[in-house]
Amino acid sequence: MHIHSPDPAHTGSVRARAHFRLALKLSLGFVAVLWLIMLLGWGLELERFGIRPRQLVGLPGILLAPLLHADVAHLIANTLPLIVLLTATLHLYPGSAFRVLPAIYLGPGIAVWLFGQGGVHVGASGLVYGLVSYVFVAGLLRRDRRAIAASLLVSFMYGTLAWGVLPINPRVSWETHLAAALLGVFLAIMLRHRDIPPRVRYSWEGEDEEVDDETWRDEGPPLRH
Repeated sequence: MHIHSPDPAHTGSVRARAHFRLALKLSLGFVAVLWLIMLLGWGLELERFGIRPRQLVGLPGILLAPLLHADVAHLIANTLPLIVLLTATLHLYPGSAFRVLPAIYLGPGIAVWLFGQGGVHVGASGLVYGLVSYVFVAGLLRRDRRAIAASLLVSFMYGTLAWGVLPINPRVSWETHLAAALLGVFLAIMLRHRDIPPRVRYSWEGEDEEVDDETWRDEGPPLRH
């Protein structure tokens, strides 16, 4: 498998840099909302609005649970991973992100409501696990260096999260983690032909390389911004 270098005219353009700044601002904005909810809801026990498996009262938790956290330590643990992973996803996979993010936000909650253990499930760790698996697998499936670099960075920073998909700690919603991780893998496979950046071309490349490159480019829809 050939590893392609994205065209610097694309990745280093003013538009690409502006897109990265926008991705970072959106990620920081989402995390700021989580902290605002935590601070405004101090002492109100908002976690009671989380997911309660197979109970009608727990259905709104599918939408609300990722916004709620059991305590400050819980939110702190999710803050940096969310900023890094949301920024990487929005910047590297802008077209796919509008499918990936809603699916990872809602999908694990639906699975937990249907199959999860009793209790109340809250927290944005489902987003973290889903995005970790998506960015990691997407980087393995693509042939450009940026995606591979992001995959290696994620595996280095958050590889230990793999233990969270096992029923080790009874106070941890491992079902949310497992469902999100599997969903992230599925989405990475299904969307592997999207958001492929134009690669750098060299003057010494012959006709065979050009044919291969066109085949590679035509595997999916054109790049969206």
